[in-house]
Amino acid sequence: MELFYKKWSKILAIPAVLLFTMVILIPFVIGVIYSFTGWRGTYFAGGENWWQALVGFDNYVKVFKSENFTTAFLYTLKFTGIAVISVNIASLIISMMLTNISRGAGLLRAIFYMPNLLSGLALGFIWQFIFQIVYSKIFFGENGIFPIEALTNMTQSSTKAMFALVIMVTWQMAGYMMMIYVNGLNNIPKDLYEAANIDGANFFQKFKNITLPMLMPSFTVVFFLTISGCFRLLDQNIALTNGNFGTRMLALQILQTTKDTNPPNYGLAQAQAVIFFILIAAVSLVQVSMMKKKEVEA
Repeated sequence: MELFYKKWSKILAIPAVLLFTMVILIPFVIGVIYSFTGWRGTYFAGGENWWQALVGFDNYVKVFKSENFTTAFLYTLKFTGIAVISVNIASLIISMMLTNISRGAGLLRAIFYMPNLLSGLALGFIWQFIFQIVYSKIFFGENGIFPIEALTNMTQSSTKAMFALVIMVTWQMAGYMMMIYVNGLNNIPKDLYEAANIDGANFFQKFKNITLPMLMPSFTVVFFLTISGCFRLLDQNIALTNGNFGTRMLALQILQTTKDTNPPNYGLAQAQAVIFFILIAAVSLVQVSMMKKKEVEA
């Protein structure tokens, strides 16, 4: 059987390689080339072909001079930092609770996982209703059950909208990350906890010296998924605020660039997309490298 797989593996991989090349690799290379041109979507400014419309690094210079891009970058950075912490804490707490439940654990896992099945746009519109109606008028409004002004009009302020996005993303992603943590917790040998109980260790000592070190492989995966996912957030940003009130994130900034420029400067938008890709790749690689070292130390 092993010889069969070795003989046919390369042939069977051809469709996947061709699909990856045509759908991802070739468009990516074309996009990088177009980022150095005066591409306007349907034509090239300065010539009929891309090599006649080359503008060098002008698009990239404009990106770094753009106040909109800088604002979106900083907003995305702050949101990602808060969201990654929130998602990991919530998913870890839920997973630890579920691993200690004997009855109904499967049902609860399914319930917590369900928000991850919703599309970003649907999720955004659901939470827009919650923040505008449930939060602002029913619970926390001036005439609400618990009048708390800070929790009203969550989508109409840059700071409030950031925490609204964090709440929404945590609700969506925690269930998926929970499954990874549950798998990691189930792989921890029970003998370690039994030995710790014999030595008189309390919950926090067991969590610090056993759970955290043994969960490092899970942390690596979850941090990678949450960081990359938060940086690439688009649908939820569109549905919740559409970038209004200074809440435009990087992915939405790239999308809106063609509307902010007249005629639409697709070359400039593509330059932002290339920078966006490099940024996500760099952050993800650094994070994975650091977490891998922690795995070895643990």
